[in-house]
Amino acid sequence: MKSSVVLVAALLLSVCSKAQTYKFDFGNGRVKKGYTAVTSESKFANEKGFGFTNGSDVSAVDRGGKSVNDDYITSTKPFYFSVNLPDGNYDVKIILGDKKATSATTVRAECRRLFLENIRTAKGKFVTETFTVNVRDSLIRDAKGNIVKAVKLKPREYEYLHWDNFLTIEFNDSLPKVCAIEITPNKTATTIFLAGNSTVVDQSREPWAAWGQMIPRFFAPGKVAVANYAESGEALNSFLSARRLDKILSLMKPGDYLFIEFGHNDMKQKGPGIGPFTSYKKNLQRYIAEVKKKGGIPVLVTSMHRRNFDKDGKIINTLLEYPDAVRQTAKEENVVVVDLNAMSKVLYEAWGPTKSIKAFVHFPANTFPGQTTKLEDNTHFSTYGAYELAKCIVKSIQDQNLPLAQLLRTDISAYDPAIPATFESFYWPMSSFMTSTKPDGN
Repeated sequence: MKSSVVLVAALLLSVCSKAQTYKFDFGNGRVKKGYTAVTSESKFANEKGFGFTNGSDVSAVDRGGKSVNDDYITSTKPFYFSVNLPDGNYDVKIILGDKKATSATTVRAECRRLFLENIRTAKGKFVTETFTVNVRDSLIRDAKGNIVKAVKLKPREYEYLHWDNFLTIEFNDSLPKVCAIEITPNKTATTIFLAGNSTVVDQSREPWAAWGQMIPRFFAPGKVAVANYAESGEALNSFLSARRLDKILSLMKPGDYLFIEFGHNDMKQKGPGIGPFTSYKKNLQRYIAEVKKKGGIPVLVTSMHRRNFDKDGKIINTLLEYPDAVRQTAKEENVVVVDLNAMSKVLYEAWGPTKSIKAFVHFPANTFPGQTTKLEDNTHFSTYGAYELAKCIVKSIQDQNLPLAQLLRTDISAYDPAIPATFESFYWPMSSFMTSTKPDGN
């Protein structure tokens, strides 16, 4: 689904200004009172404001009965359901299962943002799962709701699923069976905004990924929404000039967070006054000051290493003094720092030169449609690598006993980057969208 400022503005006018709860009964059977029917023929239409998108090919199964659990929508391929919604955080409750068979469902939203992993139900069993998701458009509004500016999107961003007034949910896995969905506005959840580059962004297409799209899976539903504003190729100054920080600040409420991770692209900038302890540090200080003005909590994140080993299997620093500038700024400004640079060194060296290949985008030619040459990217991550880096972020939150640690899910296992999970143990059914084009930045 394409988005644009013009389209978003038009759709915004059609959205009810009052927040409301949406209840959808999936399947072709009897519709439960108070719910809206979503059948196998419910293709998205603007006048309805909901439906299946992105070429979803679904079917319905009716087991007979009066409950929302008695029928469901399924598919042999990933399928996408979109709902027209305004900016905000939403709790999404999903009922999964089948009266007469098993089910297995993975749920992502927007641009492959992970929420539910391989949720399995036994024959005749059902499970209700909830997650909290952030929805946004590219328009910047003042305190009265008037549109005053817009984020300067790059051409490719108009194809993304997260710069519009739609919540798009991806259902995936071997046996996805969706009985019902309820979507309710959440006005109280803490929002964790993310500012960063291609190592943080919600990568829109397989096989690329970043830690920002994995980390929502680790936070407790109802308590936290992750709003990922990172974009490939961005540096601190370009993120500012594109008005991405302006958009964040227009939505930030006291107690919200901004995680700030830049460096890969900043280090390549040249010119008078450009450097880690000059322009870069000054911009970090600006971000910190602006967030504090809003009553928010800034958190600095040092950039993870690139995959670059010496002959002894040790990581070579290619980021110059930029991580040190982050550490210094955090100390001087008395803000939290998540030292992903230090943790990634431990993680990469635990993998070693050979096993670490699986954590980055390395694939032989013809692995993906239209990919005629091999992919060898030592900066950007596979889904496995991005997931392990997200666990590093979570570990730092826990180790520093940050208030956010109380908002994590209770089923998270202890993690040590020196003993990462194996690639073979990682499970990720691929989304429909794929590309062989490397993201901006290096």
